[in-house]
Amino acid sequence: MPKIKDLISDKLIVYTDGGSRGNPGPAALGVYITDAKANHVKSYGETLGVKTNNEAEYAAVIFALKKIKALVGKEKTKQLSIDIRADSELLVRQLNHQYKIESDQVIPLFIQLWNLMLDYKLVTFTHVFREKNRQADRLVNQALDQIKGSLF
Repeated sequence: MPKIKDLISDKLIVYTDGGSRGNPGPAALGVYITDAKANHVKSYGETLGVKTNNEAEYAAVIFALKKIKALVGKEKTKQLSIDIRADSELLVRQLNHQYKIESDQVIPLFIQLWNLMLDYKLVTFTHVFREKNRQADRLVNQALDQIKGSLF
């Protein structure tokens, strides 16, 4: 069976989402990775503890970049272009330097994400409408629904 790094060409499209039930509240991330031809590669949904929506959105992108590097290895990462697609207009505009980051909780996440981007050939950020981000949203909600003892 071929390894994942052998199946990936030079570009990945990554749909990310983060959410919290309450703001702040129990939070989770969702990451849905496809190749350039929209073939599903991997997907993840994980809880994050208590976070704001914006913190969860950043956590999803950070998780995605770390996970891809772990999957393909350092050398392949340097050759990869990543298109991050998210339905958070705030996240995308902050990462594209259109909005200033004013949250003290988000500034360290921005720095961490920016440092991770240095490992890649190119990382771009694209805003998509919620309908185009259903897979990542579904992963967030599945993770949140699995929290034991939740009152949601």
